[in-house]
Amino acid sequence: MTAAIAYADVEVGTELPAQTFPVTRDTLVRYAGASGDFNPIHWNERFATEVGLPNVIAHGMFTMAEAARVVTDWVGDPGAVREYGVRFTRPVVVPDDGEGAHVEVSGKVAAKLDDEARTVRVDLTVTAAGQKVLGMSRAVVALA
Repeated sequence: MTAAIAYADVEVGTELPAQTFPVTRDTLVRYAGASGDFNPIHWNERFATEVGLPNVIAHGMFTMAEAARVVTDWVGDPGAVREYGVRFTRPVVVPDDGEGAHVEVSGKVAAKLDDEARTVRVDLTVTAAGQKVLGMSRAVVALA
């Protein structure tokens, strides 16, 4: 599979389709099973509050992966992502209220990096409960 987006069709400022990802306690338990990260801050409210957190929090790597989905869905090929990095700035608090949390992700092409390699840098904005949860969230993507 190759990238579905052509380098020639993208300009600095091109916006990626924004997405919102629901996160519930069930989501966190499933992620813990898949990742092997069973830290109780991700599923035990009593433990999480005893260590100073406001409530159970989502796994940082889970949040990072959900944000990357905006890029991979846009480009059409996960293998087109050449680099990806974030800074964890604030945890995603996941209450046990049936609603959970929602991670909102938007992105835009911030730079065309290399005409020959057809790479662009995509900057993402990732928030939950109106607050930024990932900083410096950037991906380098090779386009068609």
